[in-house]
Amino acid sequence: MTKHDSETIYVALLDEGIDVWRPVMARRLPDGTYLILEQDYDRGTETWQFEPGAVVKGGVEKRNGRPITVATEAAQQSAAAECLVQSFADG
Repeated sequence: MTKHDSETIYVALLDEGIDVWRPVMARRLPDGTYLILEQDYDRGTETWQFEPGAVVKGGVEKRNGRPITVATEAAQQSAAAECLVQSFADG
């Protein structure tokens, strides 16, 4: 996978007391959902709403005056998307 195969989406950080969003690398799947890719994630210092390996729906929100894609909810994987996710997990 190359950098061009992925894009940045934002995942909410939990237990922060205020709205905080973490930029994460994700792959847009054919069904329009996003696979959050494996990346540095220190579970001891942050709790992400969706962890690497999760498949999520994305929505566009305005933050600081610009549109960004945010992970909105866990997505039910289609069979095709599940095969693609498994191919990434296998290497």
